[in-house]
Amino acid sequence: MTHIILYGPPGTGKSTIGKLLAQSLRLPFIDLDRVIETNAGLSISQIINEQGETAFRDLETSALKTLSVENDSVIALGGGALLRDENRAFAESNGRILLLMAELPTLLDRMKKESGKRPLLTGDLREKLTALLEKRSEHYTSFPLKLHVDGKTAEQNAYLAQVALGRHHLAAMGEYDVVVGQVSNLTNFLMQNAIIVTDENVAKFHLEKITNLFNAKSVIVPAGEEHKNLATVSRLWGAFLENGLDRKSTVIALGGGVIGDMAGFAASTYMRGIDWVAIPTTLLAMVDASLGGKTGFDLPQGKNLIGSFHPPKLVIADSSLLHTLPERELRSGMAEVVKHGIISDPDLFAMCQHGMDWVKTNLEDVVKRAMAVKIQVIEADPYEKGFRAALNLGHTIGHAVELVSKFELRHGEAISIGMAAEARYSARVGLTGSGVVEAIESTLSALGLPIHIPEGMPREEIIRVMRVDKKKNAKAIRFALPVEIGRVELVDVADLESVIDH
Repeated sequence: MTHIILYGPPGTGKSTIGKLLAQSLRLPFIDLDRVIETNAGLSISQIINEQGETAFRDLETSALKTLSVENDSVIALGGGALLRDENRAFAESNGRILLLMAELPTLLDRMKKESGKRPLLTGDLREKLTALLEKRSEHYTSFPLKLHVDGKTAEQNAYLAQVALGRHHLAAMGEYDVVVGQVSNLTNFLMQNAIIVTDENVAKFHLEKITNLFNAKSVIVPAGEEHKNLATVSRLWGAFLENGLDRKSTVIALGGGVIGDMAGFAASTYMRGIDWVAIPTTLLAMVDASLGGKTGFDLPQGKNLIGSFHPPKLVIADSSLLHTLPERELRSGMAEVVKHGIISDPDLFAMCQHGMDWVKTNLEDVVKRAMAVKIQVIEADPYEKGFRAALNLGHTIGHAVELVSKFELRHGEAISIGMAAEARYSARVGLTGSGVVEAIESTLSALGLPIHIPEGMPREEIIRVMRVDKKKNAKAIRFALPVEIGRVELVDVADLESVIDH
């Protein structure tokens, strides 16, 4: 992978945030100023006072270049470390730079507590800091990836840094990394005797590239939810045997949620479980299906009735793979993005309200934000003992509608219908107001998603399918109902007829 490099004006908390970020990502932390001090046997203040700023910058350049041999780390740089062109070029070629920024009052308040530690700001702190920020304004503005740290705790900023970078380490159910970025940057992930599982549609666009990147074999299965069954899984087991996979081998799931579910399940049961890596190629899979470790396949009676928890070793979400996605599939994926906004991220929901044109030009940001919501939920409740059920918003009705439509409706289209119906029910029972329902319906409609059960689809059949849904308990089915944008409530409902619009 690559280093994570935190940069920005003095006082933005690069070291404090960096240590927390490194801890969350299970990476080493390096403070470049401390490296310089160790190498020189002097403090930064002593170096500058005795040898001058130019000598200090030379030491900074030397220390920075030693990092090329380090394993992936979180690195905090001094506030002027990338003023030199050669330093910036080195940092950009060896890592991702996240610029931390803050308003002048925030910086002054923090730095008053560190008097004497910043030799370039001795004297009138306000005057010196104001002049430094003005001098470096154009330089700092030139960094595309920024995080404003004002008004938030270090822990909050460390989490937001993960979201901005698209880097997460999950540990609640097996340890694995989730990375948003180009798959070609991640080929140093060690995989022995790998095999790619993909479908006929994805193979036409992406199989050759991924095969070459990972030097892997491949097996191609038919595309579509109707093939997410035991027969296809059995075919995968056979392919694993034919290609000589053993317990040290890796399965690469290249495709949408159907491929991820089946390849992950086949990996979980082959030789009592082998490693797998997810490379989702649909928006739906990136923000939902590839995360959480749930694998499985369908029975004629319902979706995902057979499955296991077997998380991948790595999830690589490369938004450039979405450029070949049909328009209908991209819109379908946005249903899960909207769902994540409703559950816990009003800012993500607001992004969805901009419409599809905006989404298409900001796909990576949408993916990062939506993935972060699900990661927070599944880390808090990996085995669906409690609040993870919030992710079922729209799915109890949606899965039934999808199945009754004989999969003529895409998954996201069915979930959109389910979310809208469940929002209307939430209003009918007094959990939410009409404004929330209107916001959900208008946002889904603006994204080109349906919000009503199709005319002529038998309601009694939908209810029958809901009754065999895997989320049922003895007397009722648990629904996640919206209360406000950013919050849902789990409610057990026994009278399913009352949930369906008539």
